[in-house]
Amino acid sequence: MWLAAALMAVFAFGTLSCGSREEKVEDVVSLEGDRADSIEMTLGFCPDSMKTTEGEVRSGQFFSSLLTGLGMSQKDAYDLTESCDSVFDVRTLRVGNSYRAYYLQEEDGPQAPEYLVYERDKASSIVFRCRPPYGAWVYRKPVTVERRYADVTINTSLWNDMRDAGVSPLLILSLSDIYAWTIDFFGLQKGDRFRVLYDEKMCDGEVLAVDTVRYAVFSHGGDELPMIMYDQKDGGNIWWNEKGESMRKAFLKAPLQYSRVSSGFSYARKHPVTRKVQPHTGVDYAAPKGTPVMSIGDGVVTSVKYEGAGGNTVRIRHNSVYSTAYLHLSKYAKGLKAGQRVRQGEVIGYVGSTGRSTGPHLDFRVWKNGSPINPLKMDSPPAEPLREENRQDFERMAAYCRAQVDTVVAASVLKELFEIL
Repeated sequence: MWLAAALMAVFAFGTLSCGSREEKVEDVVSLEGDRADSIEMTLGFCPDSMKTTEGEVRSGQFFSSLLTGLGMSQKDAYDLTESCDSVFDVRTLRVGNSYRAYYLQEEDGPQAPEYLVYERDKASSIVFRCRPPYGAWVYRKPVTVERRYADVTINTSLWNDMRDAGVSPLLILSLSDIYAWTIDFFGLQKGDRFRVLYDEKMCDGEVLAVDTVRYAVFSHGGDELPMIMYDQKDGGNIWWNEKGESMRKAFLKAPLQYSRVSSGFSYARKHPVTRKVQPHTGVDYAAPKGTPVMSIGDGVVTSVKYEGAGGNTVRIRHNSVYSTAYLHLSKYAKGLKAGQRVRQGEVIGYVGSTGRSTGPHLDFRVWKNGSPINPLKMDSPPAEPLREENRQDFERMAAYCRAQVDTVVAASVLKELFEIL
């Protein structure tokens, strides 16, 4: 009986990816664009009987020069440009994007194209009719949304281990956003584990985006931190822990995107420049020059100035208890000034090496009631709790997600058993 049930689970939830810790659980096909508008669902002409020229937009090339290079006169190129401005802004032509020009087979010698297809992005192209009456329309490729499950244990780094497991790196960005207030992504350790149920948007076999993370469990040092996606339809938070507490907290765990800690909080650190032992009451994040630096929480900017050894520095008071400082910046965010209110996640400057510094990094500091504290050990209370009237529905959603994960894991075990037999 259990064997039949497991087989039914396999067929109900789709196929499993062999040799990968990522498994496909469910396919839901959804074509973008209006199905009734057939001109956006097809190229709008028959390319089979035409000659084709392919290429990529070159540096310094304009839409008009692209057209004339393909055989159109300057007047015809101008007329086409004027006729398509409501569909395509020629100023958005991107270097490196590909195009295909279509010509009639029977014509000999120099000729103008009948159609030009410009690949705007991975999921859509702009089709231009290059003969009167000129025109342009959008061709959208079929896009699928596929539900997947990934189980990744960290051996070297989150990035490398997810890549080795066949998981899109885009998932890392989604997880870092969701867990930004709970997990220090700079301090992940060997043995830490992510189990994630998520949707992936696909086109022509390529991942366009990680659409939605539905459920996740982060395991670290014997502790498990589950996350459930539940939308209260209030325009606010949609990610919660198992208690119904918001995953969003008062402060971000780190003031910049995924990088590494190059120097920790210490009262007896040998300074890399002076070689003297002195306190370092902050955390250094190594990152390339120009990396955006964000405020870890809402607050008021108290200072934007050059501070000697600290170089270009921004200081923020978040409330009566907490304040932060961001040192060695290459430059400040445009228009930033003392007295200005900033929001959590707002860019306030960019990583640099100003002041007394051996290379590009951010020296990040936090004070609690006027005393320096270790930013990596700072706790922050949850915000915006789940509404009590939604508690029962939330519990049902959590149970459903756990059941989906259990089904996939059981199907994976069954598949391995069949391979052994």
